[in-house]
Amino acid sequence: MIQKLSLFIVLLCGVVSVGNAQVLDDDYDIEQQLLASTKQLNQFFKRFNGEENNKGVEFEPGDRQYRNARLRKRYLSMLFDEEYAQISKDLKTRFISDATKSDSPQFLGLRSDEWFAVVNTTFEYEGREEAITLYMEMQQEGLGYEWVISKVSFGRYKQMFDKQRGETKEFLHPMSHELDFMNLRKALVKNGSPESYTLADYEPDYLTLFIYEVKKGLLKFNTVNRIKFHFFSLDGWYFALNNFNRAGYNTGWLISDLTAINKPQKEQLLKIIYDQN
Repeated sequence: MIQKLSLFIVLLCGVVSVGNAQVLDDDYDIEQQLLASTKQLNQFFKRFNGEENNKGVEFEPGDRQYRNARLRKRYLSMLFDEEYAQISKDLKTRFISDATKSDSPQFLGLRSDEWFAVVNTTFEYEGREEAITLYMEMQQEGLGYEWVISKVSFGRYKQMFDKQRGETKEFLHPMSHELDFMNLRKALVKNGSPESYTLADYEPDYLTLFIYEVKKGLLKFNTVNRIKFHFFSLDGWYFALNNFNRAGYNTGWLISDLTAINKPQKEQLLKIIYDQN
């Protein structure tokens, strides 16, 4: 009986040891994944610039590895979404080569004005949940910097200020001054189209309207749903970052869109991003 009990204890200890070893292996694997993932945007900048390795260790400016071109090429290749992004190997290679040129390397800066955030939010408006897109930029304020709302895109606003064009456009007769402009009544009645009576190049200021309705309590913030960062920081290139929350090493803030662009293409792309088409 004692022999059997002793054998059982030995076997049990073996099972526990194997179990503990498995737990340790799992913990190590999880730790490695967390170190490899680009959890914070600031980490993406440092890894892009070659100022931090893929284990989260920062290099001092005097370190020979600091912004080292060879290391940057290796780190940059790890900063792309490998699961969903349809980015060719050739395009990645060209992009990395341009960013790490020995005679004119290009780096990212948090204080640059060549990148911005698109923040998809939900607000309560007239008793309903509505999707509103906020465009955020970094600006200098005093001795520091701050994020500010630069533009707003809201479907309700676009419908409200959908100015008529061509033959269907309402207008005030050119002799209206002889009537003391009393025909303004039809221009300014409720449910009318007062925007039709504005200058040809009139552009509604959605941001001012947004702030007004927030201050009046007509728009009530609910939550942030998604954030995407857009970069035009590197000459001749555009890329975007999305946050991928998934298991594995290819996770965190990663490049999800990449394209080579010239100046006209940049202007057109900005119009698309800012929902101006």
